[in-house]
Amino acid sequence: MIDVRTIAPAERHPRTFGTLTALAPGGLMHVTSDHDPRPLHYRIETRYPDQFQWQYLERGPAVSRVEIKRYESPGCDCACGH
Repeated sequence: MIDVRTIAPAERHPRTFGTLTALAPGGLMHVTSDHDPRPLHYRIETRYPDQFQWQYLERGPAVSRVEIKRYESPGCDCACGH
């Protein structure tokens, strides 16, 4: 879980994207913010299309919480490309 309210503004996106890209297939993370993190959602969709699922857990004026889940990998786990 990342609570961006406790992170300096300049470090919020780097820390969030670091955690996000480290997620294993099927892994998830929660992000808590003091505003609607819609810009983060758009950046994720732009950088990593069709790789993550986004779900609001709480959407309020004071606190917003989202769950971000990395989709399972298609195909087998070997290096054959299938």
